[in-house]
Amino acid sequence: MNDTNQKIGFIDNSRLITESLVKAGADVFVGYPITPANLLYYYANKRFPSFFAAPDEITTVQLMTGFSACSRIPVTATSFPGFALMIESINMAYMMELPMVIVLVQRLGPATGSATGGAQGDISMVSNIISGGLAIPVFSVSDPVDNWKISAKCVEMAVKLRTPVILITSKEEVMTQFSFDLNKLDEIKPIQRKFYEKDEAFKPYLADESLIPQFLPLTNTKHQVRYTASTHNSNGILQNSTKEALDNTERLHNKNIMHIKDYTFFKYDKQEGAEILIISYGITSMAAINAVETLRIEGIKISLLIVKTLFPIPIEYYNIVDEYNKIIFAEENLTGQYRKAMFGNQPSNKISGVNKMGKMIDPEEIVLKFKELVRETRTKEMGGVNSEQ
Repeated sequence: MNDTNQKIGFIDNSRLITESLVKAGADVFVGYPITPANLLYYYANKRFPSFFAAPDEITTVQLMTGFSACSRIPVTATSFPGFALMIESINMAYMMELPMVIVLVQRLGPATGSATGGAQGDISMVSNIISGGLAIPVFSVSDPVDNWKISAKCVEMAVKLRTPVILITSKEEVMTQFSFDLNKLDEIKPIQRKFYEKDEAFKPYLADESLIPQFLPLTNTKHQVRYTASTHNSNGILQNSTKEALDNTERLHNKNIMHIKDYTFFKYDKQEGAEILIISYGITSMAAINAVETLRIEGIKISLLIVKTLFPIPIEYYNIVDEYNKIIFAEENLTGQYRKAMFGNQPSNKISGVNKMGKMIDPEEIVLKFKELVRETRTKEMGGVNSEQ
């Protein structure tokens, strides 16, 4: 890009996320302040058409549910302690099929942890917050353009799929200020919502082959609208374990799986001839990018996958993994949470990780892990004799 066309701004990702959500059509923010999500709360108060300060996190999502049922698109931002309190109400909104966006800013835990320490420690939690293990869209952002594009996509998919959507980030990502060329941000147009328009009685959970029911707000004056969080049939009538009610609950999962190609985002930097793949996400992907650059300068072949749709896990990730002999997951948590999400608690010897708690991963740590794997492979090929001897 020509320097004369640049529009440099001093900005942070909290502002990019907030602006993107509003431009995409989110119109009400409900929140309870918590570090390190406070900048999102602050900017939302200035930019959202409506802003409500809730007395606590449980009330936050309850209010969001009411707004969503009246055709608004609500957003909140929180961290682990607040998110933990929200889970029951997120399940309620999921069952009621009400669109909303929850921004989860990760910090060092457990419990209240360290409000000023970053982490990638909530991955396991968000993957299983819906009772029964049902699928819910979860996105991760890795750079300023991601924060802009994917935040808007969260609004789009929440409305399209009639579901809560989670955008997961971290303390360093939303609180770090930087210079950025604003011309790199594409225009965002607000989501155009369509409501039920037929004369026949409205069935709030009657879905066609898309598995997504049409929507009608409680504020309409033509039809009765019934939304419920208990197991129900297509009319929203409470039922326990009838076939129709169970099929309807199964549909909640299947619709998010069925449409996953509409919200699958990743960056795959493939190098021909590479036998090792690094996988990362969020803030740690920056270290992974630097590590790959270092290795390639040394003439070493290496590929990189930055995942941006965390859950449901797209099949494309597994197809990419199958191309490599060794996989290194780089993530800022102690137990390798995304590695386990993809491959279980006892993955094959093909899978390894670079993990850290309390501090961000340094690119050199990823480089050292790569070279360690190479040495191990050469040793095995030589029948156990150390190739450096």
